[in-house]
Amino acid sequence: MPGEARTGQQRPAGGAGATTAEGRRAGAPAGSTQRRVRLSVSRIDPWSVLKLSFLLSVVIGIAVVVAAAALWTVLDAVGVYDSVNNVISDFTGTGGVDVTTYVGFSQVVSAATVLAVVDVVLLTALATLGAVVYNVASALVGGLRVTLTDD
Repeated sequence: MPGEARTGQQRPAGGAGATTAEGRRAGAPAGSTQRRVRLSVSRIDPWSVLKLSFLLSVVIGIAVVVAAAALWTVLDAVGVYDSVNNVISDFTGTGGVDVTTYVGFSQVVSAATVLAVVDVVLLTALATLGAVVYNVASALVGGLRVTLTDD
């Protein structure tokens, strides 16, 4: 079935790390039931990767917008923007400088939202493309082999 891992056989009894019929490793104490299974991830379903990466990208995008808004609010509460205005007015000799006209709350949140939308599109596309490339590569070399043990 698409998207499922192809399971391998358990190792035959008698070899190093082999399992017995009861599921114990050869040479392990009688109370132990550790099993080893070798699996091969031979195919990843691109549609499931697309759905999952889209969902995770949306969560990351929301976090970026909330973090940008919180950071701007904290910087404003600490008085960073007033300090920057004072430094610029002392440096240039003019008093009519206001940094928040260029880096206001709405501009920062808008830029973070645009960044979040671009993030959603790019991460979703790259993850799906990565799944397709993995499928092609695993068709050539056999996929990713994983050995799982039951402790």
